[in-house]
Parts: sequence; C-alpha cells; structure tokens
Amino acid sequence: MSRSRRKTPIVGMTTAESDKPFKQAEHRRERRAVKAVVKAGEEPPAPKEFGNPWAGEKDGKQWLGDSVPELLRK
Repeated sequence: MSRSRRKTPIVGMTTAESDKPFKQAEHRRERRAVKAVVKAGEEPPAPKEFGNPWAGEKDGKQWLGDSVPELLRK
C-alpha cells in the first residue's frame, strides 16, 4: 500500500487524540449549573452556553494540497 494516496488532502488540526475529555468536562459543567439553577427555582441556562466545539482541543480541518506528500499516504 505504499502507493496509496488520500483522495482528499484534508487533515484535522489537533493537539489531542480525542474530544472525549473535553466533552466530559463540558457536560459535567452543564449538569452542575443546571442542577444549581433548578434548586434555586430559576430558569435553566441555554444549552448553547456549554460545550463550544471551537474551544476544544480538536477544532477544524486544514487543506494540505500537494505540499506535504508524507501526510498524504494512507
């Protein structure tokens, strides 16, 4: 398979192997906030306030083109 190449030269921009720790922390933060607000008898916060995907360690993709042939191998 040394001659195999990616059909689309797009790779992820990341500093992490997985989003799992980020997602766990954000969901934990949301559950704690909702629990406290419900206990106080107020309106719960909007779900969009938690878990911003652009704040995570894995955020987006980049186009390589033909500039880095080593990364285009499968």
